[in-house]
Amino acid sequence: MQGSGAHRTARSSYARMRGFTLVELMVVVVIVSMLLAIAIPTYSSFMRRSRRGDVEAILMDIAQRQQQYLNDARAYAPNWTVFYPTLPVDVSTYYTVTVCGAAPPAACGAPGGAPPFFVLVATPIATSAQAGDFTLTLDSTGVRGPASAW
Repeated sequence: MQGSGAHRTARSSYARMRGFTLVELMVVVVIVSMLLAIAIPTYSSFMRRSRRGDVEAILMDIAQRQQQYLNDARAYAPNWTVFYPTLPVDVSTYYTVTVCGAAPPAACGAPGGAPPFFVLVATPIATSAQAGDFTLTLDSTGVRGPASAW
C-alpha cells in the first residue's frame, strides 16, 4: 500500500508540471477574442453617449446663463466665453461649441425665435473619437436637435 501512494504523488506532481496543451490555450484565446469582440464596441458606444451627455450638460448650462444674461443686458451674449474662460477638457477635446445669434435663425442650422435669440451648436471634431456623432443644437426657445440624440 505504501508504494502505490508514493506512485500517485509522483504522477500528480508530474501532471501539475506539464502545463497547458495547445488546444487548451487556443480555446482560451478564442473565448477571450469573442469577449473582446463584444466588449470593445459596447464600451465605445457607451463612451460616445457619455461624451454626448457632457456636451448636452454644457449646452443646457450655457442656455441657462444666456437667459440670466438677457435679464441683465437685454440681449444674449455673443459667445460662450462670456460664461466660461475655456470649455471643460472633456467637451473641448471632442466638440466645437458655437453660439449663433447675429445671423438669421435659418443660417444657424436650427429654428430660432423672434429677436433676441440664440442657437447653441455643438459640432463633433472630425479627428476625435466623436467623429460621425450628432451635431447638437439648442435654441433660445428650448428646442433641441436632433431630438433622438437628446
